[in-house]
Amino acid sequence: MPTESDLTGVPPQGQAAAGATADRKSDATTIGDRKLKPSTLMMGYGFDPVLSEGSLKPPIFLTSTFVFPNAAAGKRHFEGVTGKRPGGADGLVYSRFNGPNQEILEDRLAIWDEAEDALTFSSGMAAIATLFLSMVQPGDVIVHSGPLYAATETLIGRILGRFGVQWLDFPAGATREEIDAVLAKAAALGRVAMIYLESPANPTNALVDIEAVAAARDAAFADAGEKPPIAIDNTFLGPLWQRPLKHGADLVVYSLTKYAGGHSDLVAGGVLGSKAHIATIRSMRNTIGTICDPNTAWMLLRSLETLELRMSRAGENAAKVCAYLRDHPKVERVGYLGFLEGTPGLERQADIYRRHCTGGGSTFSLYLKGGEAESFRFLDALRIAKLAVSLGGTETLASHPAAMTHLSVPDERKAALGITDNLVRISIGVEDADDLIADCEQALAAI
Repeated sequence: MPTESDLTGVPPQGQAAAGATADRKSDATTIGDRKLKPSTLMMGYGFDPVLSEGSLKPPIFLTSTFVFPNAAAGKRHFEGVTGKRPGGADGLVYSRFNGPNQEILEDRLAIWDEAEDALTFSSGMAAIATLFLSMVQPGDVIVHSGPLYAATETLIGRILGRFGVQWLDFPAGATREEIDAVLAKAAALGRVAMIYLESPANPTNALVDIEAVAAARDAAFADAGEKPPIAIDNTFLGPLWQRPLKHGADLVVYSLTKYAGGHSDLVAGGVLGSKAHIATIRSMRNTIGTICDPNTAWMLLRSLETLELRMSRAGENAAKVCAYLRDHPKVERVGYLGFLEGTPGLERQADIYRRHCTGGGSTFSLYLKGGEAESFRFLDALRIAKLAVSLGGTETLASHPAAMTHLSVPDERKAALGITDNLVRISIGVEDADDLIADCEQALAAI
């Protein structure tokens, strides 16, 4: 009797990574002794065309439920879904739990960060909210870096705060000693449920020392029964320019809307990490139904095929545009990661960059001379760059964080975090770099 995976061409989640179906061409990750690169595996990993009528690309499985081959199989699947048996469902059950498109996507996402497992969600904030709800209990303490994306800060401070959850933070570039001090204070308040990081920080581009956080966590909870997991939002640099799991993080969070999707035409999120942590988060996702839909998953599969090409081109463009902006008389400074080395006062950030990052990315903070009025004139004068929030798309986007994405953040906290009125966030796309420089030149002339 064929299983659901036989009918759809999709191996049960995680089987390909574990090597359980290593004889299938679609699951091969090596040729001889050569380990295949993620950019190669994005073209077919986890999907066998033979099992889907020879379709080169996975079909979009628009179904709410899946037929069980027999009653015993249905029982076994629900034992996995409900947690009565570890490991999750052995096959496809119901589209709130899993689906062929989502499972192929999750298998491929895990490859980039060399994670054991992955989950996809209906948005980046759905991913973050499901992560917190699965890990945090009333009265717990969350330790996080700052700044965070404004909606994440709202979730921690206002929503979870209703249930007695407390939080303490440390600045993005904090030293080991500063992190030790915050963890000690947090442990005195209650159970530390999670250490949540965002690096680079949105919108300042400040880096967090993941290795220092991991060392501080291990030292602070060496005698405890459990260590709080370290989760990190890697949206700005991942998965091409930073791999946090290699530096001590336990979980990686993505707004897949950004670079992974890359075309500003979908909204989705992802969480990657160990099988044990992902199993906990999957149980919550199964309950509250925050899974990514099949059509969005299919679009993300399309986008992953060109992820390396798009991010590489955007990164090259950003380096050229930032080199022009850096010396402009109307620019106070450029918060671009590629400029950290050799810059007085940024030695700590430069050290983190050398150890953690392989590229400067394509999203940066531009500090203009002036304030909100000058920033608005610059933004309104742009002709190629689009005035819109978000980042990581094929097109160049520019926005004003203090008045837009971080408007809800109290003024005193914005000031403490460096989110000033003269800050413009720019995400460079894949257009011609010289055209983008010309656009910036004429927009700066309007100030």
